[in-house]
Amino acid sequence: MADDAPPVAQAQPSGKRGSKRRNRRNRSKKAGNPSRRRSAAPAAVAAAPAPPPLQPATQQAFRGSYAALDLGTNNCRLLIARPTGDAFTIIDAFSRVVRLGEGLAQTGRLSDAAMDRTLGALRVCSDKLRRRRVTLARSVATEACRRAENGPDFIERVREETGIALDIISAREEAQLAVLGCHVLLEPGSGPALIFDIGGGSTELVLIESSQGEPRILDWLSVPWGVVSLSEHCGAELPGAQARDDRYAKMRKVVSDSFSDFGARTAEHRARATSDGPLRLLGTSGTVTTLASLHLELPQYDRRAVDGLIVPAHSMRFISTRLATLSIEDRREVPCIGRERADLVVAGCAILEAILDLWPADRLGVADRGIREGILRSLIASDGPGGQRLPSVAARA
Repeated sequence: MADDAPPVAQAQPSGKRGSKRRNRRNRSKKAGNPSRRRSAAPAAVAAAPAPPPLQPATQQAFRGSYAALDLGTNNCRLLIARPTGDAFTIIDAFSRVVRLGEGLAQTGRLSDAAMDRTLGALRVCSDKLRRRRVTLARSVATEACRRAENGPDFIERVREETGIALDIISAREEAQLAVLGCHVLLEPGSGPALIFDIGGGSTELVLIESSQGEPRILDWLSVPWGVVSLSEHCGAELPGAQARDDRYAKMRKVVSDSFSDFGARTAEHRARATSDGPLRLLGTSGTVTTLASLHLELPQYDRRAVDGLIVPAHSMRFISTRLATLSIEDRREVPCIGRERADLVVAGCAILEAILDLWPADRLGVADRGIREGILRSLIASDGPGGQRLPSVAARA
């Protein structure tokens, strides 16, 4: 196909239009801010900071297109970019909910239906890579393929049918790439800060020192609880307010218990961070971007309004608990959630509240960027697939 094919915008969460718009706004108030005023929160960051500068020699060495593909437990996402000055410009993007890890908790295997859905999305990605004449790309798979008995077989099938060579990365590298892709949005300050990534099959917590230059990872944790795996572990959603409350409480306890050792060994860092100023917290995931959209009362998702936003933690807690009380039918009518996220967003809320318990910051930074941007930065900086500049990891005591 020709290289001048029009770019494809990132997929947005589905929603109803037309005459039902006002009804949707009314329903969204059930899960949105306790007040329509913004006085309780600092204004959104006007423009997200650019990624750190590239090395001058690298800027001149390569001017092709780069691509980063992230195949997670719930989503398949692709970014294609070209270097522009000290950063990069996205020229094409793709995102689709594929639910690759659906049923994995029960069977230990990727199901045929999930693999077929995912292959359909990857064929779209393969076509985009050819149309954009990408010359340097990295494609990674995360928790679902790490855990599944047939994960390696699926990776080989993807290579044979689409030409995409997926690399199953470790939880450690997943955490490093997420930090590399989003740490520039962390609020200025001194002392340790916490960055987290709530995925479909796992959640990564990364404690970093970022007061001087590139971040240094002090400690990190990956737990097997994401929006898909936690939802399946806690069973199907039952009707009735009490059943919803009980399920949500169970979700929070499961996640909090999995954080306990990390909380104990990072207590000294948390105390030091508190003495240096307000605790700093940054989240990258569909959960935090969705809740941030509800905080802003957006009628539909807008990355420009969300990426780099600073939200009061109490607002995110309020929205989380309100969503957990709604029936799945009501959640489907909330803007920026829709049918694709309605059954999974509650698990994301439970994970987020457990993180806020662990690292009780007053404010939460929101990033609509992460692993893919981390891959792009590492590819462009190294001009090669094997030379990522990942944040250093400090030795544990």
